[in-house]
Amino acid sequence: MAISTAPPAAPPAGSASPGPASRRGRGGPRRRENIAGYVFLSPWLLGLMGITAVPMLLSLYLSFTNYDALSDFSAVEWIGLDNYREMFTADASFWHAVRVTITFALVAVPLKLAAALGVALLLNRAFRGVGLFRGLFYLPSLLGGSVALAIVWVNMFNRDGAFNSLLSVFGIEGAPWVNDPRWALETLMALAIWQFGAPMVIFLAGLKQIPVELYEAASVDGAGPWRQFRAVTLPMLSPVIFFNLVLETINGFQGFTSAFVLSNGTGGPVDSTLMYTLNLYIKGFTELRMGYASALAWVFLVAIALITVLLFSTGRFWVHYADGEDR
Repeated sequence: MAISTAPPAAPPAGSASPGPASRRGRGGPRRRENIAGYVFLSPWLLGLMGITAVPMLLSLYLSFTNYDALSDFSAVEWIGLDNYREMFTADASFWHAVRVTITFALVAVPLKLAAALGVALLLNRAFRGVGLFRGLFYLPSLLGGSVALAIVWVNMFNRDGAFNSLLSVFGIEGAPWVNDPRWALETLMALAIWQFGAPMVIFLAGLKQIPVELYEAASVDGAGPWRQFRAVTLPMLSPVIFFNLVLETINGFQGFTSAFVLSNGTGGPVDSTLMYTLNLYIKGFTELRMGYASALAWVFLVAIALITVLLFSTGRFWVHYADGEDR
């Protein structure tokens, strides 16, 4: 078969090959789309710059200064790393707040996730009124860290509160839970654990995605409920557990409202509820040491980032995905 080697036919007279001008013409609609996209993004970009980025940079600058919130900004005194040196070497309240916050997170977060998973397992079945029960269990999470909820909680656990009244029915003498240094932090933990509705809903969504065939196969092999939970539910639910763990750990370290309301903004009784964020508030808005408070905030940001990195680095050892690939 002969192969033609003739050059390609020239374009008809009067027609022009696509050149730079044509390509620019084709780029016009795309350019207009890009401009329209930036116009619609501009409110978010302005908010990001004005509410997040610029204040963060200003806070970073203030962390190297001696500045109180009531003075003119021209009175800012540059002191270098003195705030950070004082924080790590001379401020006992800093280390006490770190211990209180870590204790709160290590106890409240696992118990909250355990309660959320347990209730999700109970509600992951069809029975009359299941939707109502799901809504009731989720309801406390809608209130979030509201001041009103914290006030109700304080009134429930004071000397004459509803909790002690319930204990008296069984002949048990209660305690001034929110005013006792031995129990004040535990009272905050109970409030955090009680608000397990949000992770519960996420667990429910994850349980709905587990194929029923896996449980049927495990049952055929003779696996009981506990064995099915360990061999099927936990591995298949591990990405959801990891997601909830990261979110709740960050939320646990950021606890502020309940500690502020319970202690009237002091971290009492006897600094037993002095969470890190509450200590930051006291330094910045009670003692008016805004430069030192900014340093506390940046140390807190770095600590949260390191904890998140640690969780992600360890997750590849126990988080299993449906495609069989660990990430």
